[in-house]
Amino acid sequence: MRSRLETLFDDTYERVLRREIGDGPKHVAIIQDGNRRYARSRGDDAPDGHRAGADTTERVLDWCADLGVEELTLYAFSTENFDRPDDELDPLFDLLEDKLREFADADRVHEQGVCIRALGDVGRLPERVRDAVEYAESRTAGYDEFTLNIALAYGGRNELLGAVREVARDVADGDLAADDVGVAEVESRLYRRPVRDVDLIIRTGGDERTSNFLPWHANGNEAAAYFCSPYWPEFSKVDFLRSIRTYEAREESWRRTRVERGAALVRSLAAVELGEAKAVAARLRDRLPGEATDEELTEALETGAAGEAAD
Repeated sequence: MRSRLETLFDDTYERVLRREIGDGPKHVAIIQDGNRRYARSRGDDAPDGHRAGADTTERVLDWCADLGVEELTLYAFSTENFDRPDDELDPLFDLLEDKLREFADADRVHEQGVCIRALGDVGRLPERVRDAVEYAESRTAGYDEFTLNIALAYGGRNELLGAVREVARDVADGDLAADDVGVAEVESRLYRRPVRDVDLIIRTGGDERTSNFLPWHANGNEAAAYFCSPYWPEFSKVDFLRSIRTYEAREESWRRTRVERGAALVRSLAAVELGEAKAVAARLRDRLPGEATDEELTEALETGAAGEAAD
């Protein structure tokens, strides 16, 4: 049991972190790692860890609403997870079915206008899970205040490979010109639903890798990454706020870098133009009357260039 002092400290730290962060990201993606290790550390079975992780998911939805996050994507089940033993998969599928239906009927989901969508090769899932996906999506299809993407039977490489194959078939059939293949064309062929670019990707459980998760929307957008050691069932609001702070620090660093690069470019261009002006002045000096200096000729050239720009 947590002591009263520990709880007080965390509450105080939460308030400090909340004051340190601003608007935050619009789209957060989370790799919910560590459910099984959490269960083993407590002498429980894997399904117990998955159920504890589902409770954390519900809390994260509230934190997103509090912080103004508009889209959340959860890596609930990867294509690699199909390799797990049946005695672990069956309880996990049961939990996914139960939680999808529970979320679809929850008052908080309807009060907050949450649209639930599944991303992935959903057809590979058991029929009972597919039915639950359809139920959750249909129950929340009319909402647009917050988007909850649940990645099920998801694999980033498979997603991109499928899109590339579709594009290649259309080009081969003459339905699409190769020169017309662009970002929008590829995005329209990704798993089932449009997803906005990911601003922040979080992974719990201690591993520092993104595990084939949303490569187009996260890596393509150079999303900030936050890796933390707590198992997913232990992930707290303090951890979430720290991840937001990391995202904002990275964005501030990027802004400074862009400004510095822009200033360096301007200085370089100015130096080149000034050097060229002086070179022209030196070549013209002998052809012009009077005793004009290089500096006077350069000034005249710069003035003339500025006049042409204004015209």
